[in-house]
Amino acid sequence: MIDEKLLISWGGTYRTLEKNEILFSEGTECLFYYQVADGQLKWVNISDDGKEYLQRLINPGESLEEMPLFDDGPFAASSFAMVKSTVIRLPKASFLAMLREHPDIHFEISRRLSQHLRFKFFMLKEVTSNEPEKLVVAVLNYLKETQQYVSLEDHLVHLTRQQIADLTGLRVETVIRVIRNLHLEGKLKIENRKVFLFE
Repeated sequence: MIDEKLLISWGGTYRTLEKNEILFSEGTECLFYYQVADGQLKWVNISDDGKEYLQRLINPGESLEEMPLFDDGPFAASSFAMVKSTVIRLPKASFLAMLREHPDIHFEISRRLSQHLRFKFFMLKEVTSNEPEKLVVAVLNYLKETQQYVSLEDHLVHLTRQQIADLTGLRVETVIRVIRNLHLEGKLKIENRKVFLFE
C-alpha cells in the first residue's frame, strides 16, 4: 500500500513474527502503523469462550488496524501471524506527519477504510438471515465482486472452510456442508479440496 522505502525514510523498522505470534491485542494502545512486508496476518476478535471472528486476512503490501491511528482509541481486534511474517512498523507520530506531506496516501487509506466499513454493513445485513447457505453464497459473491480472497483468473477462493466459518460466525461443519451442497447443486466447483466460483 505505502512504498516500503518511504516508510523506512520516515523511521519505519522491520519486525519478524513467528507463526502464531501476536502482533497486538484487542484493547491495547496503538503506537504504530503496521504494514505486512512478507507472510500473512489475521485480524480477529476472540469471544470469551475462545471462538475467533475473522475480520480480515492481511497480505503483503496491506496495512491493518488503522482506526486507532486516527481516533486515538485502542485496538478493536487482535492480530496474529498465520505464517512466519515480517511487518514494517512506523511510530504513530511519524505516520501522521507523513500523511500531512503525502495527502494522496491519506486518501487511499480513507478509501480502504470505507471499503472495510461497507463490508461490515453488508455482513450485518446478511447475518440476520437464519439460512447458512444464503449467507455463504452472499459472502462469496461479495468477495468475488470486490476482488477479495478470490482469484480474478480462475475464481479460486483463497479462504479455508474454517476461515469462511470465522468470517461468517457459522460453525465449520455447517460451512463444509453448505459448500458440498452448493457443489452438488452446480453453484460452485470443488476440485482437489479447493473451491472455485463460477463467472
